[in-house]
Amino acid sequence: MKKFKRTLVTTALPYANGPVHIGHLAGVYVPADIYVRYLRLKGEDVLHIGGSDEHGVPITLKARKEGVSPQDVVDKYHTLIKESFEKFGISFDIYSRTSNPTHHKTAADFFKKLYEKGVFVEKESDQYYDEEVGQFLADRYITGTCPHCSNPSAYGDQCESCGTSLNATDLINPRSMISGSTPVLRKTKHWYLPLDRYQEFLEKWILEDHKEWKPNVYGQCKSWLDLGLQPRAVSRDLDWGVPVPVEGAEGKVLYVWFDAPIGYISATRELTPEWEKYWKDPETRLIHFIGKDNIVFHCIVFPTMLKAEGSFILPDNVPANEFLNLEGDKISTSRNWAVWLHEYLVDFEGKQDVLRYVLTANAPETKDNDFTWRDFQARNNNELVAILGNFVNRAVVLTHKYFDGKVPAKGKTEPFDTETLDAIPDIVERVSTHLEQFKFREALREAMNLSRLGNKYLADTEPWKLIKTDPERVKTILNVSLQITANLAVVMEPFLPFTAQKMRDMLNMSEPRWQDAGNTELLNASHNINEARLLFEKIEDAKIQEQLDRLAQTKVNNELETKDVEPSKEDITFEEFSKMDVRVGTILEAEKVPKTKKLLKLKIDTGIDHRTVVSGIAEYFEPEKVIGQQVCILVNLAPRKIRGIESQGMILMAEDADGRLEFVTPASKIKPGSKIS
Repeated sequence: MKKFKRTLVTTALPYANGPVHIGHLAGVYVPADIYVRYLRLKGEDVLHIGGSDEHGVPITLKARKEGVSPQDVVDKYHTLIKESFEKFGISFDIYSRTSNPTHHKTAADFFKKLYEKGVFVEKESDQYYDEEVGQFLADRYITGTCPHCSNPSAYGDQCESCGTSLNATDLINPRSMISGSTPVLRKTKHWYLPLDRYQEFLEKWILEDHKEWKPNVYGQCKSWLDLGLQPRAVSRDLDWGVPVPVEGAEGKVLYVWFDAPIGYISATRELTPEWEKYWKDPETRLIHFIGKDNIVFHCIVFPTMLKAEGSFILPDNVPANEFLNLEGDKISTSRNWAVWLHEYLVDFEGKQDVLRYVLTANAPETKDNDFTWRDFQARNNNELVAILGNFVNRAVVLTHKYFDGKVPAKGKTEPFDTETLDAIPDIVERVSTHLEQFKFREALREAMNLSRLGNKYLADTEPWKLIKTDPERVKTILNVSLQITANLAVVMEPFLPFTAQKMRDMLNMSEPRWQDAGNTELLNASHNINEARLLFEKIEDAKIQEQLDRLAQTKVNNELETKDVEPSKEDITFEEFSKMDVRVGTILEAEKVPKTKKLLKLKIDTGIDHRTVVSGIAEYFEPEKVIGQQVCILVNLAPRKIRGIESQGMILMAEDADGRLEFVTPASKIKPGSKIS
């Protein structure tokens, strides 16, 4: 493998139209941060580049929905995302944004260079146009019926019901999301990146030169190449984004897929005047951390752009992850089916490393995986508390208890001591190998094996029993235990940075270096260590139930939103309506009708008289709680007997989509008998 002088790590730019959720973290940001922290521990020259993607239709849709400007939307969510990442410990060297002037200039200059080199194909095409608002419609501004699954709410680029990619012209009965009208096709001019001209180059570069890429990445690239690449538009008709910097392109911006990856370049440029050595020196290793939905852009499209420009290096690896599901269902921002990072940081204050641990241990590296709150709880209680936290706590507490917080000198070693110490560098080597291969789940498992090694060692040697009969032997046991703990404080830094810092504080250690890991003499004899601190605490069932209840309510809300409203009944005449006499009444008495589940017998003051009404509301209201309730009552409904009771009218109720009943009542208390008109 080639040795590089430096490494440039980029992470997919999250859309600034909403917060970051655990799917983003598991797919991109946690693995990237682990890798960057590992390289920094090794003393390597590495930059970690991130930022918000602030252009594109999702931003404009959000702005239109909230009644604000696109800039308002991106300002709000860029700040929220950036702060969430910082609190979670994602260690960017810069977290930038694509709406800033540096990015606009960098993206425009990139386009102009390709334009001047004659790279683009310019052509006219038919695109949907909304005549009512006078603008061309981006794919996401068009909905219609999916030709594959008949979903009536498919978008112009994809059906979220069956997952099929679409062209807007594929939709049956298309309509504009802006005006609701039926759009028409009009000619419009755009510039296209001719991916087909780079097919041969990409086949050799990916399929022959990068067979070491992850199977899911390599396989998806091969599928695209086998189908044959087609030109892809780099501009679109929109008023939010980087303006296309050529004559005759008024009202057009760079397509977001074209300008977003250039955001990596502009952010590096913003960070350092030496940005070119990270992007143009072949001694730099470029690595993109992304989710599987971005593979084609980072392995085929962006490399084609860089190759066409001519002066940039190409990515050496793109270790994309698959998707993380939530409680057996696909994470969806539109359905609010997610665990949002900013909410987690409030609900589980100080537990950043618990989530980092669970997302790494359950990482969707080769296939989609599922996050469940019960698994989150179990991994915290049974692994972090019972294994890692338990071992570190025992080693430090026993040292203070028996030797006043000073590292005891190692005396005569027995074969079990030597066997245990010899296992440390072997474990560290395996952690390192897995990290180099982007196998973060396996790397974490090996790192935890250090804790398991320590727990087994303490359990088998039982220093708490030996202290009375052989204190010299206990000195050796605790020295060995503390050397394991010190190694944990180094090895856990990439995975659990907050916890690793706590361990180093306890052990009174200096800043870690990866080359220290595996050393069995990290702590000298007589070195003072600080008092023990609990690294983790048990998470109780009630805390987990809160999260499950929140998701259950989300599911109910989603079902209610998608439930069809009952259509209206046949028209009636005004004369028919005017025959109804609806008054305000007050419930004076209420009791359940015997041998029924649904019926209440009510006595109501109608202002005209006091009358009895039988109403089917007993499943939703207790009799004693409705006394005094004002209602609307149809007083001239012909009496009818219900369960032997003459009912003299009908109270009006509203029924929600889930069948729940609510009283139709005046906003404030008014005199019984007041007419409803």
